[in-house]
Amino acid sequence: MKDLLLIPGIQLWQWRSTAKSQSISHGISPDEVDWLLQELAGVNRLFLRLQPDQAIGSKVSLSDLDRAWQKRIAERTPIQYLAGITPWRSFELKVAPGVLIPRPETELLIDFAIAQDPSLKAGQWADLGTGSGAIAIGLALSLPDAIVSAVDRSEEALAIAKFNAKTLGAKVQFYQGDWFEPIAHLKRSLSGVVSNPPYIPTAIVSELQPEVRLHEPHLALDGGSDGLESIRHLIQVAPDYLTSGGVWMVEMMSGQADAIAALLSAQGSYDHITIHKDLAGIERFAIAYRR
Repeated sequence: MKDLLLIPGIQLWQWRSTAKSQSISHGISPDEVDWLLQELAGVNRLFLRLQPDQAIGSKVSLSDLDRAWQKRIAERTPIQYLAGITPWRSFELKVAPGVLIPRPETELLIDFAIAQDPSLKAGQWADLGTGSGAIAIGLALSLPDAIVSAVDRSEEALAIAKFNAKTLGAKVQFYQGDWFEPIAHLKRSLSGVVSNPPYIPTAIVSELQPEVRLHEPHLALDGGSDGLESIRHLIQVAPDYLTSGGVWMVEMMSGQADAIAALLSAQGSYDHITIHKDLAGIERFAIAYRR
């Protein structure tokens, strides 16, 4: 393990106070300063409660810590990318600019999977557009009898997802390619298809907050002219891969529920189509079953 650098406690405390003042003036939560101190520098929680007189062990120098924080201020780099990790469900995931930062609301997809019939939970599942591997890893850890496959176009994203799965001890089979393309051998055998696909209309991507617009991969954000390009494909092709009674689950943005429900109904292979809200009351998920 890399030796810790000793930084005078008073200097680190002064830096923390200055950074918190900067955060407020730039519309950033002051809590991010403490999160960066813990995750990037490895400073323990006791320091955050008590101003210490002694030197504090840090994984990075004070100048490196400040350089990272200034990127947060000046470039609006997400704090998760600066720290290199993000919490999700009961674990932490490595993240980098090559993958979308997993959002808390997406965690509900795992809860929906857990609530499925035992026969489905013990089958084969696919996470399409896996990114950091969050959904696939969540499925593998929550459905111990399932076989989980994860697909992504991005080689960089798959490298991060594989690292996360190995670190967390999650058994996931990874494939590179577009959606169902690399898992053609799984036709008619999937108990569940889960995805958090790109669903933001192209015209809106340029209006997103700078943390998202400037740093997160547009490949994982841009859902085409109406935001439904990828979801249409998933609706159309999934029945070829799902077993009878298999479940289809996707995340979507506010305002898309009626259109997605109509697409599912029109396809003709689904029934029990339902829309579910996230914890903020936003219609966020569509669930349907293969006839």
